[in-house]
Amino acid sequence: MSDRRPLMPKATAVWLVENTALSFDQIAEFCGLHPLEVKGIADGEVAQGIKGMDPVTNGQLTREEIARAEKDSSHKLQLAVSKVELPPMPQTRKGPRYTPVSRRHDRPNAVLWLLRNHPELKDSQIMRLVGTTKPTIAQIRDRTHWNSAQLTPQDPVTLGLCSQIDLDAEVKKAARRVERERKESGQEPERAGTLLPTAETTTPSHAEILTPKAADEAAEETPEQEQARVFAKLKEMSSAPKDEDQETE
Repeated sequence: MSDRRPLMPKATAVWLVENTALSFDQIAEFCGLHPLEVKGIADGEVAQGIKGMDPVTNGQLTREEIARAEKDSSHKLQLAVSKVELPPMPQTRKGPRYTPVSRRHDRPNAVLWLLRNHPELKDSQIMRLVGTTKPTIAQIRDRTHWNSAQLTPQDPVTLGLCSQIDLDAEVKKAARRVERERKESGQEPERAGTLLPTAETTTPSHAEILTPKAADEAAEETPEQEQARVFAKLKEMSSAPKDEDQETE
């Protein structure tokens, strides 16, 4: 995208959506918006109540440039060169995001949506996106907010509290921070459990089946032990008939 942007880009986008046949990508490129945000303007979900501003009458676009872009969807609109050179504006420190009074009651719903869908965001990032305070975020997270029972998660882009570009930038920044912290701590990324491949489940097992050793396996006998065992056996055999004769008497 070019660094030059039209004055009042959202109002300009509203006028281009309503009065031209330009694509969403062309309008988003020219106005510095996200294509989904331009689509939301066309659907009436974003920029409600904003009056469109004609970029032709204020010298930011020409009719010929719009006609050329309508014929060729790949053509990018070029901002007309201003005949009056304005002095550079002094850079001031960016303060907290201003939220219109009519949208301030929607901020808790937007905070709840961010906490549920992007838990990796820091409180400071949520504060920048929707213009809320840290105590409010903590109350919504702990469900101690005075209106917790009535809160419903709603996309802050749809509510008009922030742009899709700002939201994407904060999410990417948080993802890079989480990845950096994971690498520093040496933790591997969590992986969802998957089924084993067929090659592993169908391959025959080569595990060796071990037969249990006999518990009464004896060591080899010495000749003396073998001789004593034989004599004891003969003695038992000779004493057995005598016992039978005594029982018959």
